[in-house]
Amino acid sequence: MDLAPVFAQYQEMLDADQDLREEIRLVVRELDTTGREVSLILQQIHQEDGLRQIEDLCSKAKATLAKANIQFSDLASKIPPNQYFRFNDHWRYVMQRYSFLAALIFFLESEKLALHSDVGKLLQVPIKEENGFHLDVEDYLSGLLQLASELSRLAVNSVTAGNYDLPIRISRFVSELNGGFRLLNLKNDSLRKRFDALKYDVKKIEEVVYDLSIRGLRNRSATITKGN
Repeated sequence: MDLAPVFAQYQEMLDADQDLREEIRLVVRELDTTGREVSLILQQIHQEDGLRQIEDLCSKAKATLAKANIQFSDLASKIPPNQYFRFNDHWRYVMQRYSFLAALIFFLESEKLALHSDVGKLLQVPIKEENGFHLDVEDYLSGLLQLASELSRLAVNSVTAGNYDLPIRISRFVSELNGGFRLLNLKNDSLRKRFDALKYDVKKIEEVVYDLSIRGLRNRSATITKGN
């Protein structure tokens, strides 16, 4: 039996797979770059006058996010039918970061929890597995845990900026988020480790609120309000 033609065919299959993976990596690299741009915009909330600019910063972040919407569409077009989980290692961490960014924008605008569907809408990515390329629930949840860490940082910086009311609202939000996660039976190692870190974010925020209380600032009206 002449095996040469058979193995030549196998090589063609391997080459095609490698070419596809390289195409996916290129789009994911573009998504990573855009995500960094969105992140740089949102990081300005931590600056001294950042809380005054929340509305403007969110508007700019969503405008930049529009580039990612196109890039996600391009990425989705490259994934063969029913092969999402074969290739999703390429974009998993980028998708988690975008979930975090979308959830942060949603919180800054409404101070509410962005649901799975809300994040999917902002990213213009389907949320159901039957749609093929989609926002996986675990990636969404990882984004929420990143959000908690970012909000613990914001709680500290908002006090520095003279806003003594926001940390209390953040504390309430993150405590409720922690309670929600405790309802889950997490078996995914990566997600479980991130969840284990949530208790430190809760503690950090509680310490900020406690400090405000003993300094007599907790009931003081915020000197800086969102959007002013």
